[in-house]
Amino acid sequence: MATDTLFGRIIRGEIPSDKVFEDDDVLAFRDIHPAAPTHILVNPKARANATIDAATPEDAARHGKLLLTAAQIARDHGFAQDGYRLVINTHDDGGQTVYHLHVHLLAGRQLTWPPG
Repeated sequence: MATDTLFGRIIRGEIPSDKVFEDDDVLAFRDIHPAAPTHILVNPKARANATIDAATPEDAARHGKLLLTAAQIARDHGFAQDGYRLVINTHDDGGQTVYHLHVHLLAGRQLTWPPG
């Protein structure tokens, strides 16, 4: 079951979200404080690591599915041609605010580099 974080509560349906995609393993929803015209958060539904650096080899399939799902969402929304960015923030200095591993899908405008 999802961890007891804000995202865990969203996954369990305790907090509403603007869902973009859902299957047995992943829930993707729009960020309520978007950093781009399209800002979607792609989350594992079960046994989420707090951070990517807590991942182990046993997590490879689940985390790979997050990336593949994010790419499919980008294609479904028409961003594959012009481009998009996938981001995983890690710990405070990396910009992580919710300690439930998730992928940010950012699209809909030219994104600058470096990002922050």
